[in-house]
Formats: sequence, C-alpha cells, structure tokens
Amino acid sequence: MERKIEYGWRLRELMAARGMNTISDILPHLEDRGVHLSASQIYRLIGSKPERMNIVMFGAILDTLDCTFEELCPISVVATSSQIRTGTGGPSATDSDTFRPQRARILPPS
Repeated sequence: MERKIEYGWRLRELMAARGMNTISDILPHLEDRGVHLSASQIYRLIGSKPERMNIVMFGAILDTLDCTFEELCPISVVATSSQIRTGTGGPSATDSDTFRPQRARILPPS
C-alpha cells in the first residue's frame, strides 16, 4: 500500500469569511508584512492551489487571515493500492499481429 498526500487550498474561502473579497483587499496586508507581490501573482495564488510557496509568504498569509495552517491548507493521506508490474498483463508476441495494420496491395488497373 502506498500513501498519497493530498491537500486543499482554502485561501479564497478564508478571505471571504474575513470580508476580503478582492485582490486589493489583501495586497496592503501582505505588503505590511514584507511580502511584495503583483496583482497577477496574488490572483493566481487565490485562484489555484500552489505546488511550492515561500515560507515567509505563507506566514504572512496566515498572519493576515489570523488562521492556522490546517484551516488554510487541510492535509489528508489517502492509501492507494500499488500494482506490481510483472510483464504478464500486456500483449504477447502472438497478439502483436492484431496491432499491425494490414498491408495494402496495389493492383494495376484492369
């Protein structure tokens, strides 16, 4: 069994709960904490979950929204079944003829 880590990103929800509905509402708060981002960077941060993030920026967001890590980014562990590849499940040498196209025969006009 493999374990896969999944995470959520609730920045938009937490901003709305605190009355911050636009990018310009959170931008000055982040700048007060030393994080300088453009409007398009904040738009992407709000709209989609990031794969990597600067820890200072993450701390500034937590402080601005007065929330915990778990509230902003809930983590869950999902058990997945790992399949061992043995090489017996694919097509065999006799099956390879079914995957090849049939050769075309060009005949002279009659």
